[in-house]
Amino acid sequence: MSSLSVVPPAGIATGLMRLTWAPEQTPDKQAFELMKTAIDAGSTSFNSGYFYGNPPDVTTNLQLISRFCEAYPEYKDRFYLSVKGGMTKELKPRADIEFLRAQMQEINSILKHRKMDLFEMARVDREVGIEESMKILLKLRDEGLFRDIGLSEVSADTLRKAVAVGPVAAVEIEYSPFCLDIEKNGVLDAAKEAKVPLVAYSPLGAGFLGNTWTSKEDIPEGDFRRTFDKFSDEHFEHNMQLVRKLTAIAEKKGITPAQLSIAWVRAQDPLVVPLPGSTKPARVKEAIEAGKVQLSSAELDEIRQTLDSFSVKGVRYSKNPHLQDMLEG
Repeated sequence: MSSLSVVPPAGIATGLMRLTWAPEQTPDKQAFELMKTAIDAGSTSFNSGYFYGNPPDVTTNLQLISRFCEAYPEYKDRFYLSVKGGMTKELKPRADIEFLRAQMQEINSILKHRKMDLFEMARVDREVGIEESMKILLKLRDEGLFRDIGLSEVSADTLRKAVAVGPVAAVEIEYSPFCLDIEKNGVLDAAKEAKVPLVAYSPLGAGFLGNTWTSKEDIPEGDFRRTFDKFSDEHFEHNMQLVRKLTAIAEKKGITPAQLSIAWVRAQDPLVVPLPGSTKPARVKEAIEAGKVQLSSAELDEIRQTLDSFSVKGVRYSKNPHLQDMLEG
């Protein structure tokens, strides 16, 4: 297992999901270049998932990492690897010990050339409960299946209950200028209080600030973001107004809107780690360079005033009740 941590030297982590969980899988040559680019630039914390692939074979992301380590053995110990799990292939949370042990063994078997560093419960199994889930994770950690425990999409109360049982190395949750929920529901405060790094996924608003979209039709066919409520015909044009406001601030700063968003997320607290994802090495390099951007007090005030004066429309993800029910475990 890597001696690195979930907080990388560059201050920016790299999400690998879109390399395989997309209408078309990214070719190995391009994916490997992306991963090497990230590692060489100091973004040495990679985020993967057991189910980051298209059915019937949902483990294609893990297989990609294994092929990368085989092709570039000199890189296999140079990145910290977080893997989401604790869900069935039908994406139902499950945290009983037999299921988790078998899934962890399968993950490490697929990776082949190295183990995962952090196992992240993708969602809370409410039937088991967070306290019992933590006890199970601590036992499996002690069996040597992984090193660190991570949680994803938990409430402030759940996070506090978890850290009371054992150490949590990271909590992953959505955070961006388009999604300020964790500032209002107590999760950000709970993470600071427990000194748990908060890995902020979708720091570009699921792509609003990283693309040049002008309508929902610009989102590629088959991309699951087409189902997101914020990108619906009902809300798209309204939410684009925030894109334009932030783009104007970025242009004054001489950086891209994506870099502005990533720099803003990172500036909220030293324990907040932005987790952008892409399929293009150049976009990964752009994101990592955002870690060097320093926003002045005046710039941070301007961004905050912009966010406070704007109401983003649409719920997180789609209006699917099942997805909404799993957002705050």
